[in-house]
Amino acid sequence: MMKKLLSAAALLASSLAMAAGPTIPLDKAPIDLTDKASLQNGAKLFQNYCLGCHQMQYQRYSRTFRDLDIPEDVGMANLMFTGEKVGDHITNNMSGKDGEKWFGATPPDLTNVARVRGPDWLYTYLRSFYADPSRPFGVNNDVFPMVGMPHVLQELQGLPYKAYETRLVDGESKQVYVGIKTDGTGELSTEEYDRAVADLVNYLEYVGEPTKLESRELGVKVMVFLLIFFVLAYLLKKEYWRDVH
Repeated sequence: MMKKLLSAAALLASSLAMAAGPTIPLDKAPIDLTDKASLQNGAKLFQNYCLGCHQMQYQRYSRTFRDLDIPEDVGMANLMFTGEKVGDHITNNMSGKDGEKWFGATPPDLTNVARVRGPDWLYTYLRSFYADPSRPFGVNNDVFPMVGMPHVLQELQGLPYKAYETRLVDGESKQVYVGIKTDGTGELSTEEYDRAVADLVNYLEYVGEPTKLESRELGVKVMVFLLIFFVLAYLLKKEYWRDVH
């Protein structure tokens, strides 16, 4: 009984810690689900840098191609690498046991990660890695301290590090943290990397709810219908009760 109580307490503490969220302010993710070019680039980045570890087992290639206006032959040539069929879900060949062995925990499925974490969290997280030789993969993360995954976008960003400057504080020279910078070895500039991360997060936001734009459009039509129906019902009520009053 005591073991069960201790386990429950540990689980509750862990849940509360996760619910508390990150300890640093989150940057606003520039989400635009109508930007097909951004979504297409986000899909390309996911397939090339994320799919090796993370699956999207609730999203099909065919749905992605159709929604993002990607011709099937182009999608199959550039986004499908291991002989899948176009109607298959977006999965990889990593077993849960191997993932736990290599990373300490099975890499989570990312179909709904934007709905769970939020786009702002993802956008800030992917831009908050920094070099930390004490960690197994040589990096840590400000948003997710002691993170157990490598910085998979490092070849795009370069090696990020925490930068400090000597500044005069209260009459004394002190080392002040000024943010995360890179060593310049990445394929992209800082602005280009931020744009690439925004595209990837935009794609993850789409996958979390592929019908969001359709739902919004339908919602507007329903509200317009209800407004018109209300006006007609009100006028009918006035006409019906006119003789009574």
